[in-house]
Amino acid sequence: MNLLILSDIIGIASFAISGLLIAYHKKLDLLGILILSALTALGGGIIRDLLADRTPFAFINYYPSLTVMGAIILGIIFKIHLQEEHKISNKFLFIIFDSIGLCAFSITGSLVGLDAGFNLFGVIILGFVTALGGGIIRDILLNQIPFILKKEFYGTIAILIALAIFILETLSLLNSITILIVFVSALTLRLLAYKRRWELPKL
Repeated sequence: MNLLILSDIIGIASFAISGLLIAYHKKLDLLGILILSALTALGGGIIRDLLADRTPFAFINYYPSLTVMGAIILGIIFKIHLQEEHKISNKFLFIIFDSIGLCAFSITGSLVGLDAGFNLFGVIILGFVTALGGGIIRDILLNQIPFILKKEFYGTIAILIALAIFILETLSLLNSITILIVFVSALTLRLLAYKRRWELPKL
């Protein structure tokens, strides 16, 4: 299994669970849960592939949809057991899974951009869209302000990841170890920013 597929699976599973948690919070029915989880998990990747002028991977391969279904089932079990035994809040779980999905999909989009021969701007756009596209679709469906437009330190993480991936590739240092370092560093930064409520300056 290559790094692109691995990061894609991690991103899909994490965003599917984050979509599930939002659907729970909004008290949606089973169909609503499936739609919201699937669009959150697959929306960004579909937009990414269209921008890269290729058939959306989710339309020609079964593992994205199977990953979504598996994540939903595991997410329901995970949520019920953890909340009953440890009283873990929906918001805490959402932030964890959403942050993992953000970092994994930023890497996936950036790698696809590099594979397509895009320049720095193109790699950043693909990393950004892959990471945030599904969440934007989710928020629009729920008739709420997209998460990215709020004051949290969120979209900046996707940009920093794409920039790091591009620089590593330019320096011929891009490999599984450096990608893992980027992922862990970005995830740590995202969670730290959330905990300490870091924000970008306002004009």
